[in-house]
Amino acid sequence: MARRVAVVGGGSAGLISIKICIDEGLEPVCFESSDDIGGLWKFKDSPEPERTSIYRSLVVNTSKEMMCFSDFPMPADYPNYMRSSQLLQYFRLYAKHFDLLRHIHFQTTVRSVTPRADFCQSGQWDIVTVNRDGEEERRVFDAVLVCSGHYTQPIFPLSEFPGHETFSGRCFHSWDYKDADAFRGKRVVVVGIGNSGGDIAVEISRAAEKTFLSTRQGAWVVSRMSNNGLPLDMTSITRLNSILMKLLPSSLVNWVAERSLNQKYDHRLYGLRPRHRLLDRRPLVNCDLPDQILQGALVMKPNLRAFRDSGVVFEDGTVEENIDAVVFCTGYKANFPFLPPGLSEGPDQELTLYKRLFPPSLSKPTLAVMGLFQTKGPIQPIMEMQARWAVRVFSGLSLLLSEKKMMEVIECDTKRNSKSYPCPRQAALYVDYISYLDFMAGEIGVRPNLLRLMLRDPVLWVKVAFGPCTPYQYRLTGPGQWAGARRAILTQWDRVAQPFRTRVVPEPESRSSVLFSPLLLVLGGTVITAVLMSKNETVPAQILDRCKIFLKDSWFTGYPQ
Repeated sequence: MARRVAVVGGGSAGLISIKICIDEGLEPVCFESSDDIGGLWKFKDSPEPERTSIYRSLVVNTSKEMMCFSDFPMPADYPNYMRSSQLLQYFRLYAKHFDLLRHIHFQTTVRSVTPRADFCQSGQWDIVTVNRDGEEERRVFDAVLVCSGHYTQPIFPLSEFPGHETFSGRCFHSWDYKDADAFRGKRVVVVGIGNSGGDIAVEISRAAEKTFLSTRQGAWVVSRMSNNGLPLDMTSITRLNSILMKLLPSSLVNWVAERSLNQKYDHRLYGLRPRHRLLDRRPLVNCDLPDQILQGALVMKPNLRAFRDSGVVFEDGTVEENIDAVVFCTGYKANFPFLPPGLSEGPDQELTLYKRLFPPSLSKPTLAVMGLFQTKGPIQPIMEMQARWAVRVFSGLSLLLSEKKMMEVIECDTKRNSKSYPCPRQAALYVDYISYLDFMAGEIGVRPNLLRLMLRDPVLWVKVAFGPCTPYQYRLTGPGQWAGARRAILTQWDRVAQPFRTRVVPEPESRSSVLFSPLLLVLGGTVITAVLMSKNETVPAQILDRCKIFLKDSWFTGYPQ
């Protein structure tokens, strides 16, 4: 059984992995190459090679109740969608509360993770690290959790576009972007319409003379806000919706959802409409992009085709001259140079992972790769569940399938996802949010039993079955049960409302409207019933007489006698 676990990376996945190892009685040792926790969410003024980099104004796309750790709710006064700096503060609170920092070796880089000579028997790993002074150290671990993320190697396809060598403007990847100050009064092209591309295009368009957003396929754009201004993920990611999505025809659900979006802003009119249906892929989450298009500050364009001396050419043949900069928001390549080469396959050296977590080729399942997936929902709850499952596997408390059966599952999952994601790499990465969480929860023994919950605690059952699928649901029972989970679920909407309570809102004077008074509604219904019955000769006379008596008594006394 594994005892000593190496955790590579001190971001959110690393922190939760340390905590879960401690909960399961294991000894975690975390290696973080930078001088602080936070990983992706730690903003720095200048990007550093081989590390993640974010822009100054980054705001999370998932709300606090949906993305928090399952046994540590975010403070009630935190905004529902927060900036990266506030999310980093939450990580600090979490690390302090569970005393996690003492397990982290900062400014220590993992150079290699290799199976020991007796791996088939022991499942152990040799790990070589280098500290801040350049000193190399070799350690032996029983298991490894890879939490280093996959946003460190930008995909920068500049060489694919003819004429880039003589282009007079600046070309760079969004990994280098920090803010829009340098683009004031400029003409800028942003390539790519993922969440980063949308954010950066909107921000630059507020400062630049003109901003063009180039997209190959377009995107469905949704706001962070749902009905009544509530967080979108709180109202959409529910167990009820998940069941309905499986039962109802996808064409019907797509039609209803797309029609609702187009009533706010017509995606075809705005040049946003993609080839795929809304539910086939992840939408673009952006509250401001349509407004910037409406103002003319942001112009939608097709895919970039080539460069000219001072301009660019798009696939429809249109040309924009005097372009000062082109920002490529073209994603990242997952890169784990410290892992054994045998774990990577394909032309791009992708990792093959069973349920996006375990390499099936290992004779002993003592290594797991965290966070290497895509989903329509928050990332952190899935990474937490991955860590909980992985640690149970390391401890021998949960068993995996044979290599052959794991490969069959991988092929089946990829084939199913290929209907929405033609690219095999993207098809392999996608997981359905609630289904994936429930699968891992079932392997651990923490999946909510809705039938039992309905019989024992109907109030809580209503919240779990019909309310948002918040992480607390997976702490109600089983290993890692948290006594505060029930209360956290029952009070989750209070924490949503708390940051809005910054001003006492006066209540309007309550005046009973004559037009909508209950008495008038009763009288109106009685009149209509009496008229309809009087025209129907088959209605017994006594029924009509009773209606007339009821109408007479109600009219003069206000209530029937």
